[in-house]
Amino acid sequence: MKKKSNRIWWVLGGLIVLLVGGLVAAKQAGIIGKPKTTEVDFATVKTTDIVERVSASGRVQPEIEVKISPDVSGEITGLYVKEGDPVKVGQLLCRIRPDNYESFLARARATVDQSRAQLEQSKASVAQAEARQIRARADYERNKKLLADKVISTADFETSEANYNVSRQEVEAARANVRAAQFSIKSAEASLRDASENLRKTTIYSPVNGTVSKLNIEAGERVVGTSQMAGTEIMRLANLNNMEVRVNVNENDIVRVVMGDTADIEVDSYTTAGRKFKGIVTEISNTANGLAGNTNSASSSLSNDAVTEFEVKVKILNSSYTDLSVANGKGFPFKPGMTASVEIITDRKPNVLAVPIAAVTTRLPEKASDTPDEESNGNTSAQTGAAKPAKKQEIKEIVFVNAGGKAVQREVKTGISDFENIQIVSGLKSGDVVVSGPFLAVSKTLKENDLIVKRDPNKETKKKEAE
Repeated sequence: MKKKSNRIWWVLGGLIVLLVGGLVAAKQAGIIGKPKTTEVDFATVKTTDIVERVSASGRVQPEIEVKISPDVSGEITGLYVKEGDPVKVGQLLCRIRPDNYESFLARARATVDQSRAQLEQSKASVAQAEARQIRARADYERNKKLLADKVISTADFETSEANYNVSRQEVEAARANVRAAQFSIKSAEASLRDASENLRKTTIYSPVNGTVSKLNIEAGERVVGTSQMAGTEIMRLANLNNMEVRVNVNENDIVRVVMGDTADIEVDSYTTAGRKFKGIVTEISNTANGLAGNTNSASSSLSNDAVTEFEVKVKILNSSYTDLSVANGKGFPFKPGMTASVEIITDRKPNVLAVPIAAVTTRLPEKASDTPDEESNGNTSAQTGAAKPAKKQEIKEIVFVNAGGKAVQREVKTGISDFENIQIVSGLKSGDVVVSGPFLAVSKTLKENDLIVKRDPNKETKKKEAE
């Protein structure tokens, strides 16, 4: 038993010696007893040019694109253009079978002739009624004199008087029939013009100069006219010399975009060639996408992915692709529907103080402790029932400045930014060294007066290689 106890003491003593030795060695190596430091990246406040941009993507479309739909229905009997053909104003595009419309026109002409014949008949009736009126009035005047001489009876006079009044009404009725016949002629002539116009519309001509950008029909197909419903879209005509990119801009960025802003455009078809084109903002939608026909619903302001966007049209400047134009025999460089990315330049400031965007973060101000008076005051807000509203804390923009190996928090005011740098309006001066990374340290973990040291960029690489 005694021998076993001695053994335990020897083991404990050995462990203590090893522990003390390890602590001494760790301290000499600087592993323990050394203040905690945070490895960070540094950047120097410098003067540079900042160009603020709004990025969006969309598709290339013609500035002017006319959708052609027939006004009348029928079978396409003649198609005189193909997709891609150039057309001019007044050029014949296609024909619709005119047989039915020719019949309608002949019927309308017959109706006009019939109405004119009825007018002549009504005029003859007026002449007859006027002749009867003359005779009735003569009888009336003669019988009136005879009644005065007491040659005829009162009954005979009243009969002649009644006949005269009836003749007058017959004249008025005949004249009304003439006016009705005249109106009937106008109605028939209107129907004739309508039938003639419908026959004319069986031949469709180009309303603009341009190119057939899309052809939806073939000869022999039947089409529906717009007089019955929406109508069949038979083709589209577009001016492919003037193209634009239609993009959707997020509601947070749309307030920075104004008419006339310049833009850099990348069309996917020319990305491999490294081509960029210049553009200018020509139109900004005043209504969010999807709200044009539904403005009363509160939920209609959000799309399915809860993003509200506005359409912006950016004209592609012809001067930026003159080497790709039709004059060089390469055809039109842009085709409707091509995918494109646009960077709209919304602001530009030269020679301003700037730091990397990653160096700027936001923090809430430190919470102020309650004063002794507030703690000892017996007439609290809960007792009086008049609770004071909590004061809203304003979020501050801050950076961490390197002050002799310590992180010093400094409040700044920022301006515009690009993809790399952000303008510093106040709070820093040129030459200051700020902490620019890593993101987690700048945004959350780094505190006032924390010790900082420059991070070895090769350390992570070596660590990954070792793994």
